[in-house]
Amino acid sequence: MTPAPRGLAWALAALLASGCATAGAPPAEERPAAPRDENPYPSTYRPLPSGTTLIRGATVLTGTGEELAGADVLIQDGRIAAVGEGLAAPEGAEVVEASGRWVTPGLIDVHSHLGVYPSPSISATSDGNEATSPVTSRVWAEHSVWPQDPGFPRALAGGVTTLHVLPGSANLIGGRGVTLKNVPSRTVQGMKFPGAPYTLKMACGENPKRVYGGRRNQAPSTRMGNVAGYRQAFLDAAEYKRSRERAGRGGDGGEGRGRGGRGGGGREGGRERGRDLGMETLVGVLDGEILVQMHCYRAEEMAVILDMAREMGFEVAAFHHAVEAYKVADLLAEEDVCGAMWADWWGFKLEAFDGVRENIALVDAAGGCAIVHSDSERGIQRLNQEAAKAMAAGNRAGLDVSRAEAIRWVTANPAKAIGIAEKTGTLEAGKAADVVIWSGDPFSVYAHAERVYLDGAPVYDRSDPALQPVTDFELGILPAEDGS
Repeated sequence: MTPAPRGLAWALAALLASGCATAGAPPAEERPAAPRDENPYPSTYRPLPSGTTLIRGATVLTGTGEELAGADVLIQDGRIAAVGEGLAAPEGAEVVEASGRWVTPGLIDVHSHLGVYPSPSISATSDGNEATSPVTSRVWAEHSVWPQDPGFPRALAGGVTTLHVLPGSANLIGGRGVTLKNVPSRTVQGMKFPGAPYTLKMACGENPKRVYGGRRNQAPSTRMGNVAGYRQAFLDAAEYKRSRERAGRGGDGGEGRGRGGRGGGGREGGRERGRDLGMETLVGVLDGEILVQMHCYRAEEMAVILDMAREMGFEVAAFHHAVEAYKVADLLAEEDVCGAMWADWWGFKLEAFDGVRENIALVDAAGGCAIVHSDSERGIQRLNQEAAKAMAAGNRAGLDVSRAEAIRWVTANPAKAIGIAEKTGTLEAGKAADVVIWSGDPFSVYAHAERVYLDGAPVYDRSDPALQPVTDFELGILPAEDGS
């Protein structure tokens, strides 16, 4: 049988992933509308068909702090069934002989802009920053995500099975982030990670004061203006929440007006009045339903943000970029706040000047939740190598970082930061079978992802052209004259 062309195979996979080729799944236009109290943009992700697979005889990094030599990984019904030595292959299972290979959980990039700053990178595709107001909590990144971004399959070839897509950092409060499964889909809903909580992107430091301080009579223009802006936004949100609660009890609801927009509540003529999309997002943060992801470089600013969050009644899930996290590593560990960091980016602006290569390892050594992120359409393709650089820097400093620990920086810890640790991020029985088979030690520059499984289904295979994805956008693009 002649294999389907790459593009056609990817397109067919997109149909399956979107659910429209799944028995009993109604087409998107026939989906019943979500109730008002549920997400109006629900995930329509459906796992691709998967069988039973036994990966045999590999070196396995489980993401739980273990390295197992000559171990097996059994995948059944889209989940990890067992990890250990000498596992029996169930009847009908595909057996993958993986001696000399390494196996890890699928990699998770906790800070990506794929889809909102897609390739080609031109003004027409730049949809990550709603730089029209310092507080734009009303916007959602998923409403800008372009599923045809060629960056998605390139990340998949690097072993990335899950990514967290955020708005940019122009604003104090930039809007909601979204967690995606790295699967082909015609719609962003078909990529949304089922059950993943929403997140809120916030930014401190140079970016918001530069963007807005340069505009006539517009705040913030200083770091103290930044903090005042966060505080006022959450004070307004708290008042909005109280106003809605009063309206729900039959009170007049009041106006509840604040800088973020109208407050109020109640119903008028059968229609809800006074709804404010930005306030709804901030109330979700106050209620603990939306996880705060804070772009912040400097140590003293992270400490201030933690105090501000305590004052306003919410928690920070992670500080992103966090170039000076090593200076407050003990504080982050005490507060159980993750630090999402680059391996070695520094110095490109003043607040990024005081970086050290040991940053990630020092946060880990303090007992904190250390994460390697990309913030880059290129870096996401080699997230394993970024983790390797951070591990090597830590070991040169005498911190004794093992591979079993360092793999957590791109698997278990990012899963924790974005609220999906119960579902993925480790190779444990019952977790989603998001798995990568590497040609060798994944912390080697010579290693590459040979096979990638998502919910137990093979979604990338280096040796099978039918499983080397090409997006619709790339179909028909002619190769260069040299054949590359």
